[in-house]
Amino acid sequence: MRDTPAGIDRARVEEILRIAPFHAWLDLKVRSLTPERLELEMPWREEIVSNPALGSAHGGVLASLIDLTGFYALIARGTKVKATADLRVDYHRPATSGPLIATGSIVKVGRQISVAETNVYAPDEKLLASGRGAYICGDR
Repeated sequence: MRDTPAGIDRARVEEILRIAPFHAWLDLKVRSLTPERLELEMPWREEIVSNPALGSAHGGVLASLIDLTGFYALIARGTKVKATADLRVDYHRPATSGPLIATGSIVKVGRQISVAETNVYAPDEKLLASGRGAYICGDR
């Protein structure tokens, strides 16, 4: 596996975020991008609510946001990522409003497996969920 030295620019990351229908439905926007960090914003949608009594988002949506932020942080760096190998998520409090802000940081870029960590925040900057993904990389 070889990384491109400069990675991928913000416009290209936003473009590839919309290739898959589910990713397009999430309507993710790039808030900031550096070689080691990606910050995404996801607007609040009533369709993500799984507990109407609390008005809280489904945990699977938060897990998806964690997974995608780590995945695309690596892609933005220029890493050839193929798929998620493992994902660990911790839920800290219910997500009850938005937009949701996900900040992903690269932990390690490897020849076969790369790792990224992501935190998801509420609009008031309270931590909602955190997680770590391992991603299959390489040319094969």
